[in-house]
Amino acid sequence: MKYHVYVIRSLKKGIIYIGYTSNLKTRLKKHNCGSSRFTKAYKPWTLIYTEEFDNKSEAMKKERFFKTGVGKQIIKKRCGMV
Repeated sequence: MKYHVYVIRSLKKGIIYIGYTSNLKTRLKKHNCGSSRFTKAYKPWTLIYTEEFDNKSEAMKKERFFKTGVGKQIIKKRCGMV
């Protein structure tokens, strides 16, 4: 099973959300239909970045890194937000 670290951006407020999942398509649908507690107030969301990993622990490590100040700066740079 593959895991994805993903970054989505709110089209309403411009904020970003970072997460990981084993089913990216289903997870994005959940964010956009309001099933996710944090993200439902900021929908709609668009996918701006993703990375694929062979196991859950690698994906979790990368997600934690992207949630740090340095990690957020890297994401913003890669996505042309800086």
